[in-house]
Amino acid sequence: MALDFAAGCIGGAAGVLVGHPFDTVKVRLQVQNVDRPLYRGTYHCFQSIIRQESMLGLYKGIGSPMMGLTFINAIVFGVQGNAMRKLGRDTPLNQFLAGASAGTIQCVICCPMELAKTRMQLQGTGEKKSTRKLYKNSLDCLVRIYNKEGIRGINRGMVTTLIREMPGFGVYFLAYDSWTRYLGCEPEDPYMILKLLFAGGMSGIASWISTYPVDVIKSRLQADGVGGVNQYSGIMDCVRQSLKKEGWRVFTRGLTSTLLRAFPVNATTFATVTLFLMYMREGEECSIQDSEHQPVPLQPQTQPTSL
Repeated sequence: MALDFAAGCIGGAAGVLVGHPFDTVKVRLQVQNVDRPLYRGTYHCFQSIIRQESMLGLYKGIGSPMMGLTFINAIVFGVQGNAMRKLGRDTPLNQFLAGASAGTIQCVICCPMELAKTRMQLQGTGEKKSTRKLYKNSLDCLVRIYNKEGIRGINRGMVTTLIREMPGFGVYFLAYDSWTRYLGCEPEDPYMILKLLFAGGMSGIASWISTYPVDVIKSRLQADGVGGVNQYSGIMDCVRQSLKKEGWRVFTRGLTSTLLRAFPVNATTFATVTLFLMYMREGEECSIQDSEHQPVPLQPQTQPTSL
């Protein structure tokens, strides 16, 4: 189980570095005012942020996911691996259930982390050097929200996060398992790494498509109150107002940048996790084989389990 946690941690860090600029664009597009839009689309948003705020503008708020997502991925892959061992049989249903359980547990960290990330990403919109910084960093952001709104404040959007993460992670692991089986990702395959990257990228896309409308509502609820005025009284009120003003297309706002981000991030994350586990478990197997030639083993070893 410790290997699952370590692999998830390393894979999470790699994924954040690759995907954070796309996430910044996604959040900006999701929460911009429809009456006075700053951005015409994904490419224009990228272009505007770089021109007005420099390349660093795309990495605003990275502290929160870099700290949080590495730990979250450690939890996700650790819980999923342990759940699969408890469930026993490697079936599509069990893959979904193990993924859903992992998604549920990590919400405790994911929700506050995404709240801080969203607030930081919206801070100083359109400014190269923000003159009025409300938050110094992600931790300061959470502390200020807690001091003002308490526990409920830092858990804003928790229900929508749960609604997104439970089925989202179920689809995530089910899709990855299905793609790796279909592609035949065997250790001796010379194209194994490419196949792992493709399977990981496609599983990320499948997961996001299955839950994206919920993510739009979550982002709007977490961004609500930034200017000092709360626009929505709850989830259903946010859904009603968004539909009334912008129509059904509101639930696809920012989807392009999300899918552009989903493929490289999840390709990197899953390939890193799988290769790390394969390498470490090969090492364990070698250690076990070597110990068999020793007259007195120091301690009993257990056979490693597969991902």
